[in-house]
Amino acid sequence: MPRLMPMTDTACACPEKEGSRVDSGGKHLKRTLVAAFGNVYRRDDGAGRAVVNALREQLGRPPLDLMDDGFDDLGHRVDTVVLHQLAPELAETVANYDLVIMVDAHVASLPEPLHQERIAAQYQAPTFVSHLTAPGTILKLAHEMHGRAPDGELLSLRGHDFSFGEGLSPQTAAWVPLAVERVQALIEETPNAGSSYALS
Repeated sequence: MPRLMPMTDTACACPEKEGSRVDSGGKHLKRTLVAAFGNVYRRDDGAGRAVVNALREQLGRPPLDLMDDGFDDLGHRVDTVVLHQLAPELAETVANYDLVIMVDAHVASLPEPLHQERIAAQYQAPTFVSHLTAPGTILKLAHEMHGRAPDGELLSLRGHDFSFGEGLSPQTAAWVPLAVERVQALIEETPNAGSSYALS
């Protein structure tokens, strides 16, 4: 089923965004949307949803069940949604944020078990025919419609089992906590955000 694919590591050339806040420790806290993509019924393809629900637990919110995409719960400083695949309509939502973090699963074509890269706000052809809309296209559409677009980051966990069924493989599940840490680091603008992890 469709999954986000990594984009080129190019910064988003968008106007300066409003709405960021600074906490008591001096960290800049961006209004953030964490958007997960993938088919939860294809095992590790549901890694993004697992990351979103682990993040929601840390935020003190209930998990999103299989029938809940999170759009009825928008309005927090950090919002979360889960989708089966990207669609152009998402541009209308992302335009309201300072930062969008897209979370996905990838196959072994990428070297890192947890891969991160910047999403460029530019039109891009889908990597596979089944991908309806590329991440960079979503940001570009938001910029064209509203004159602004969020910064975008892609986090992708390596999947090991994409067979039919629910639940992650042990190998992919082990990287969910680290993916949540990376999401939090991006939100808080902590040093070294943007690194890729390797198994040790």
